[in-house]
Amino acid sequence: MGAVLKLFIVGIVFIAFIYSREYLRDRKLLRGEYFVLGLFAALGMMVMVSAHSLLTVYLGLELLSLSLYAMIAMHRDLQKASEAAMKYFVLGAIASGMLLYGMSILYGITGTLDLAKLAQVIRQIADEHTIVAAVAQIINEIKNENIAVIAIGQHLSGNTESSAAVAITQILIENTDNTVALAAIEPIINQNMQEYRVLVFGLVFIVIGLAFKLGAVPFHMWIPDVYQGAPTAVTLFISSAPKIAAFAMLMRLLVDGMQDLHADWQDMLILLAILSMATGNIIAIAQRNIKRMLAYSTIAHVGYLMLGVIAATPNGYAASMFYVVVYTLMTLGAFGMVVLLSRAGFEAERIDDFKGLNDRNSWYAALMLILMLSMAGVPPFIGFWAKWSVLAQVVSAGFVWLAVVAVLFAIIGAFYYLRIIKLMYFDKPEDMTPIEAGMDMRVALSANALVILLLGIMPQTLMAVCLGALGV
Repeated sequence: MGAVLKLFIVGIVFIAFIYSREYLRDRKLLRGEYFVLGLFAALGMMVMVSAHSLLTVYLGLELLSLSLYAMIAMHRDLQKASEAAMKYFVLGAIASGMLLYGMSILYGITGTLDLAKLAQVIRQIADEHTIVAAVAQIINEIKNENIAVIAIGQHLSGNTESSAAVAITQILIENTDNTVALAAIEPIINQNMQEYRVLVFGLVFIVIGLAFKLGAVPFHMWIPDVYQGAPTAVTLFISSAPKIAAFAMLMRLLVDGMQDLHADWQDMLILLAILSMATGNIIAIAQRNIKRMLAYSTIAHVGYLMLGVIAATPNGYAASMFYVVVYTLMTLGAFGMVVLLSRAGFEAERIDDFKGLNDRNSWYAALMLILMLSMAGVPPFIGFWAKWSVLAQVVSAGFVWLAVVAVLFAIIGAFYYLRIIKLMYFDKPEDMTPIEAGMDMRVALSANALVILLLGIMPQTLMAVCLGALGV
């Protein structure tokens, strides 16, 4: 997975630099700091993707986050950029603290920072918890001590792998008094229950930190303000490649490290996914600022991204990886169009700025049409196949009701994408100023949209790459 995601990150960062160059030059922001910070951010993303320990994950995250804080605040003369950077910094610090607290709890209970060893210890605790919970249920439900002891013995018969099962069996053998035996079993039950509760407590903080970095509701409050306040070139960067790194971090922590707690993190992710799909799609309808609209669109897409992970199967993880790559390509192109329409002294931040785009330049309108239809999930564009892939995995995992909810919100969300298309093709332009762009920008933006179109025709190509990256 790591090598493939790093390749995507490098490509997306390179395209983001191409899109940003003229925008930054027109605003006298084309300085070395932007590219240096962007490369540091890319390095942080790659560390997150390659990480195999809790400490490395956190170091990569901080390298990425600190670079993004500085990039947002680059436009020193723009008050809203400074406000956005400060808000992102404060909320990001809180989220990082929660993530670090969760990691410290996991380290305290497992004694390791290595994700592979962490997974082994958690698997042992989870397996013993299953056994101990069954024993506790027998004791609670069967009031007759003799029958309870017999039932426990039958349940644990032949289990020599679990230390808890061996200890309980030994107690039953050594104590002929059933009252004494059951009393001796109680401390073993309490100890395992306590260890498991501590694990789940740490998991809660891990999920909160991940939800913030992904931008899932209710930890999304930074996204609309940061996307709107940051210079559009920086917003373009923030909205694209870092989402791949956040997905990789989610995979490293929840799947590689805590797969045996999937029953617990599944419930948490289901709640986050529903809230994200609902909030993102509904609130985006009311937005008149295109950057805020795309910000809430991002929140909704994060909800769909989580669906594949919720399935908790290799194919589900591949579907989520497929989705995050497709989302990144779509949002990169969408913000690229916003950058294209912006010029010196003018920011194309209102959705009304797209009015009559077909009259001004039919090619750019066609590119935006492809991007919007794909983001709306209209077949045969790649955005449709991305949604289809995660929905299929959710259904196969038995969450049919969740798939129905996701489809309903996808239908609602299609409105604000189709509104942009209506403005481009059926409204009169407010400004007939020619749209100027360098050759590199025109080629990159055209290639971006055409790749989305071609992948929609051949989605199995990208899906095969994702399946291969995860060894499925």
